[in-house]
Amino acid sequence: MTASSMGAVLPPLSLYIHVPWCVRKCPYCDFNSHVAQRTIPEAEYLKSILEDLDQDLTFARDREIQTVFIGGGTPSLMSGGFYQNLFRELRSRLNLAKEAEITLEANPGTLEQGRFEAFRLAGINRLSIGVQSFNPAHLKTLGRIHDSGAAHRAIKAAREAGFDNFNVDLMHGLPDQTPENAIEDLETLLSYNPPHLSWYQLTLEPNTEFYSRPPTLPDDDRLWEIYRQGSELLRRHGYRDYEVSAWSLPGMASLHNMNYWMFGDYLALGAGAHGKISLADGSIRRYWKTRQPDAYLKRIGSRTAGSETIESSDLSLEFMMNALRLSEGVDERLFFEHTGLPMSSVAVKLEQLREEKLLERGRIQATELGQRYLNSLLERFL
Repeated sequence: MTASSMGAVLPPLSLYIHVPWCVRKCPYCDFNSHVAQRTIPEAEYLKSILEDLDQDLTFARDREIQTVFIGGGTPSLMSGGFYQNLFRELRSRLNLAKEAEITLEANPGTLEQGRFEAFRLAGINRLSIGVQSFNPAHLKTLGRIHDSGAAHRAIKAAREAGFDNFNVDLMHGLPDQTPENAIEDLETLLSYNPPHLSWYQLTLEPNTEFYSRPPTLPDDDRLWEIYRQGSELLRRHGYRDYEVSAWSLPGMASLHNMNYWMFGDYLALGAGAHGKISLADGSIRRYWKTRQPDAYLKRIGSRTAGSETIESSDLSLEFMMNALRLSEGVDERLFFEHTGLPMSSVAVKLEQLREEKLLERGRIQATELGQRYLNSLLERFL
């Protein structure tokens, strides 16, 4: 069975844009980020992104772009004028939904007065602010370029600039962090009543400074106590963990992230960006762009560094790995609509998992027990 039988309903389409430069590489960061050694070449990068898009326009096929996410690196290093020019050109080439969610990642250490207002003028309507901690010692350990005061000012500035929809990134399980420290960070953030927060545990990823020289992290008992107390606090304040590490007030979940987890499509622009697209022949392809900023800028012709078609034998696992991250799962109909595979291809496995109380009935949704053993559950789709 191949995905060529995909139904007429294509999945929603998003756009991811990567800005690869940052002021300083954080010791825990494994993203495609590069310390800017000189003034960032905004005009050249804009030209490269638009050339990149022109090569990929056939992927869009006049489909409406529902969400845009600008990640990095540190996208807030770019000027408001860069984004005004970028979105003017994007709208001339793409069918961008009138009410599209457009998110920009912002670092509190790169925000001078008026920067948020300029972003709003460009059409950006959602921010993701990388605070990580309000604790001065922990910010220093994490190698952040901002201090606690800058974190507070960034959140206040976002509100004052009219951003009613924003996310704040906050980490836990930090070196020498106690449960009291972690809860104090959360309580400080909750005083701003953010619509959305990403509250996630620090992990030591390969090809990072922390992986090469590991700091001492809290033990499992302390990590569990941080998560238990923090989760209870967030739920008391009306937040729900709609996805692993993502919490929101009602109606404020990230639409862009939801499209990822519902196995939607997304175009990719910028150095090192990754995309996924459903093609006219029914196949589903992943692709990725030239990773190094200088190589991306100098590239002539296509900036796609590689691509692969997702084999039909892998589609079930790929779909489940995404859908089961969502606490409420997805409607069963999405499996056929977004993979082209019939429900009969997974019906036996789904029934077995429901008999074992790992999946709910009527939806593709993990039970509380299933969430606890999610990796083992997903292995059943290999």
